[in-house]
Amino acid sequence: MGFKLGGLPFFFFFFLLWIWVLFSVASAARFHSPSRQKFQVQKHLKRLNKPSVKTIQSPDGDSIDCIPIKHQPAFDHPFLKNHTIQTRPNYHPEGLGSGLFGDSKVKVNSKAEPRSNPITQLWHANGKCPEGTIPVRRTKEDDVLRASSIKRYGRKKHRSIAKPRSPDPDLVNESGHQHAIAYVEGDKYYGAKATINVWEPRIQQPNEFSLSQIWILGGSFGEDLNSIEAGWQVSPDLYGDNNTRLFTYWTSDAYQATGCYNLLCSGFIQINSEIAMGASISPVSGFRSSQYDISILVWKDPKEGNWWMQFGNDYVLGYWPSFLFSYLADSASMIEWGGEVVNSEPDGQHTSTQMGSGRFPEEGFGKASYFRNIQVVDESNNLKAPKDIGTFTEQSSCYDVQTGNNGDWGHYFYYGGPGKNAKCA
Repeated sequence: MGFKLGGLPFFFFFFLLWIWVLFSVASAARFHSPSRQKFQVQKHLKRLNKPSVKTIQSPDGDSIDCIPIKHQPAFDHPFLKNHTIQTRPNYHPEGLGSGLFGDSKVKVNSKAEPRSNPITQLWHANGKCPEGTIPVRRTKEDDVLRASSIKRYGRKKHRSIAKPRSPDPDLVNESGHQHAIAYVEGDKYYGAKATINVWEPRIQQPNEFSLSQIWILGGSFGEDLNSIEAGWQVSPDLYGDNNTRLFTYWTSDAYQATGCYNLLCSGFIQINSEIAMGASISPVSGFRSSQYDISILVWKDPKEGNWWMQFGNDYVLGYWPSFLFSYLADSASMIEWGGEVVNSEPDGQHTSTQMGSGRFPEEGFGKASYFRNIQVVDESNNLKAPKDIGTFTEQSSCYDVQTGNNGDWGHYFYYGGPGKNAKCA
């Protein structure tokens, strides 16, 4: 009589075990199969791409869907199911008029004197969205497949924030993100403003990006960091091309589980029918040629507590409801302006991905990239010049920053660089 295990012949037990292994392998294969992945991607695309009343084809290949304002991705959030849309802010920061903020997009001549020039996103060439809708850049299957996972699509990596005066600079560099920024801290801030020079920096690797933005920060630089961000970026991984695009970002837990770019998750509520988050902006500045810049303001409505974003003088884009945040539900404790790149160290060397124009700040106007008229919003809802501006960069031989102040530009700085060079390896 054969050996028994728990009353069963050994060979029969082995046979059952083998069947179980085969079943497990088959289940795992089915879970990770291309058909299942495609199903999950299509399911995600259906969540993001809401039914539209009109679609506009952009010259750059984007499809811009005109979505009824009440059907936008924001309202997938459980806390927004019965939300009454705020169609306009209760208050603007004082001092926004009288030429202080500038036009939505200005062309700057060689004497650095702004003159009016209309804002353009490439899709505007082929139409506009009707009132009562918002323009949403349609997400494609390839966009999602480029991400490391469906869950991570549209999100920054953890610890991508600039932390000035860190006791351990190497700790900051571990994330592979590098910065050249100006910043203020030590007070309560209720918003920030800047006019940002627009370029199309060269990106070495598809998984790298280059951006220029404002950060509105609350909390520590640990797991509880709150951040609202807005500016322009070039990100082949996110968009599939090298176009310069308007973007926003938010997080309430240091980029871990909350927040996303643009409208790729529920959160930001858009009210504007003319500007599409994530859409290409044009024209961009040229070396020793015409310079173009965009103006961005983010501020906290003193009455409702929501954080609003305005693009130039004419385009109030929408708001982040205050409940999304913990620290920013009250105020910001730090403001940063400047550039950020991803350095993936291809071939074991520093990336040649450019920040800003790809030129160092000392080259100045027409060559280097700039932020001008940088301001903060105080507790009385007034725009004012920032005090005690600091600067920070992990490696000034790769990307640098230099501040200044004059009558035309107020507080300003030049920033950026080429990345890899003789002194930055």
